[in-house]
Order: sequence, then structure tokens, then C-alpha cells
Amino acid sequence: MFLENAITRENKFWKYIVGSIIVIVASFLGQIPFLIAVAAKSFSSGKAFPTDEKSVMSFLSPNLSLFLLLISFAVALLVLYFVVKYFHKQTFLSVTTSRSRMDWKRFFFSFTIWGIFTIASTVLMYYDSPENFSINFKPIPFAILAVIAIVLIPIQTSTEEYVFRGYLMQGFAVLAKNRWFPLVLTSVIFGTLHIANPEVQKLGYIVMIYYIGTGFFLGIITLMDEGMELALGFHAANNLIAALLITSDWSAFQTESILKDNSEPSAGLEVLIPVFVIFPLLLFLFSKKYKWTDWKEKLTGKINIVEVKPIQNIENHDSNL
Repeated sequence: MFLENAITRENKFWKYIVGSIIVIVASFLGQIPFLIAVAAKSFSSGKAFPTDEKSVMSFLSPNLSLFLLLISFAVALLVLYFVVKYFHKQTFLSVTTSRSRMDWKRFFFSFTIWGIFTIASTVLMYYDSPENFSINFKPIPFAILAVIAIVLIPIQTSTEEYVFRGYLMQGFAVLAKNRWFPLVLTSVIFGTLHIANPEVQKLGYIVMIYYIGTGFFLGIITLMDEGMELALGFHAANNLIAALLITSDWSAFQTESILKDNSEPSAGLEVLIPVFVIFPLLLFLFSKKYKWTDWKEKLTGKINIVEVKPIQNIENHDSNL
């Protein structure tokens, strides 16, 4: 069982607090190359160092900014790997899934479903209101973007999933010995950490419904499926396809995408429909394909510590990832 992977006599909740601090520090250290690049351009161009997030994000070229920002996630993921392996004495596989190895079929099924939906909905929006979009495609910058995005965005999304649906969800399970507390807390924290995004400033706090709702959706499919494969695939498709297809002046990532959204954004059905219509439909699809049962127990039940199996030997299972 996925959450039970973390329940051992030696694995205390205080370790997750310390481990989280280590990963946060690593993430900040990973941002140093970006800050150095901004400072260097400020010095060489004579322009003032940008002081707000929007100015910082647009100070460098979009591709360079994206590359340097995503580096911090790679650093954080690497440090998280060592925290799990040497501090918690767990395999990284045990923070990924309850299965004996990573199920890539699950990952790619989720990736494909959400990728198709994202592409189709973008095409429909474009043909429904073409006046709201402009063609932003430039072959060479887009090719560079594609390389950066394909390599680093899955690392960025995997970092977020391993932190929230893996590491912290198991950590809160160690603390609470139940399933609902990790689900609720990781979903709320995941959503509220997006509060500084430009989208929130532009659309208002109603967009937090989407972020927190997405956290709940990813948490539910992780608990019901006893592993993160579906969540990893969904998150990777969501960010990767979006980065390649469409950008705007008010989005978190400014990219050399195919389209640019020039419309004045508004929050309403665009926020509510994914959370209350699309995500439930996806839950239904996944539940039928993977034959999920006993929803109440898996989402709210207690963790039976008596049945917890010892964490497997690290050396035997690191090769599975």
C-alpha cells in the first residue's frame, strides 16, 4: 500500500519537517543561476534590476528564463532523492508507487488522455474566438523551447508530484495514521503555494479553486491507484503541452509557444468546469480502467500499522527507477 510504505519504527514526522527544509533550501540555491543571469544583464545593459515578479520574468529572453527557472526543480528533485534514500532510509520507488516497479503504461495513459484534451480544447478556443489569439510561432525559438520543455518540464512537474503526492503525503500519513488528512493538507498546501502566480493577481482569488481542486484531483488518483504514475502523467502533460501551445503576458511562464492569448482574462466557468466537470469525468474513466473500489476506505480510512511491510532493501530496488 502506497502510504504504508513510509510507516516504519524509525520514520518519524520530524524527519519530514527537516527533509522539507533541506529541499526548500536546495530549490532556492537552484535559483542562483537565474538571479546571476538577471544581475549580469542588468549590469551590462545599464537597466535597473527588476523588483517585481512580472519584470523579473520578462527581463531575459523567454527560453533562457524558462531554462534557468526549471534548473531549480532539477536541483530540488536530486536533493529529495538523497533525502529519501539516506535520511529516511527508503527507496525512491517506495515514494513513487506501491507496485514492484514504476508502471509506465499508467503514466503514458494519463499523459495521453490529458494531452489530447489540452490540445483539442486549445484548438476549439482558437477557432471559436480567433480574434483573441495571435500566431507566435518562430521556428528556431520554438525548436529551442521544445528541447528545453521536453527535457526539463517533466522534471519540474515530477518534482512537484514527488514533494506533494509522494513525500509530504506519506509524511502526513506518518503523523495522522489516516488517509484523509494527507489528502486534504497536501491539496490545500499545493493550491495555496500558487497564490503568488501572475494568474492569481490577474484573475483574482477565485482561481485558487482550480489550483486547490487540481491538488485534490491528483491526490485522489494517487490514493485510489496506490501510486503516483497517473498524477505524474497528468501533470507532465498539463504543463508541457501548455508551454508549447500557448502563452500570454499574464501567465507564470512566458514561452516561445505556437499561440499567444491576447484576450483580457476572466475567471468563471473556465475555473469551475475543470474542477467540477472534467476532473470527475477523468476519475470515472480511471476508475473503470483500473477497477478502483472501496473509495471511502482508500480516501478516508485509517492506516493499519500492523499490516505494514518493512521497507525493501535500497540496493535491490533503485534499479527499477
